[in-house]
Amino acid sequence: MKLTQKDKEFLDRLRQLIDENGLSIELKEEDGLKRFVLRRNYGSYIEQSFGMTRQGVRWRFQRLFNQIYVEAYETILWVESAFGTELRSMAIAIARQRAELRRKALEERGLCVADQQTNT
Repeated sequence: MKLTQKDKEFLDRLRQLIDENGLSIELKEEDGLKRFVLRRNYGSYIEQSFGMTRQGVRWRFQRLFNQIYVEAYETILWVESAFGTELRSMAIAIARQRAELRRKALEERGLCVADQQTNT
């Protein structure tokens, strides 16, 4: 599953709030299952910071951390159980290259949009 621009903005804002000690991520075990939980996510400050309801913040956190992030590692563990860890460094190199190309494409698209606005 791919992350959206809204996911990226959410993660950037979450990182900022964690750095400011406004929020924290903890590991919780319930019924023998571990999962990530977002702590100190109460009050209107959180709603204003993210531009969504607290329930929306919790939903996006759950989706990003307990679904997408953990499932990615489940996939890695499955592949590595079949092929070993020899492919890991190559996969990381490919992922870094793709992330850099994506970042450059977004920057160029931003420049194109700005250029179009000044030309009209």
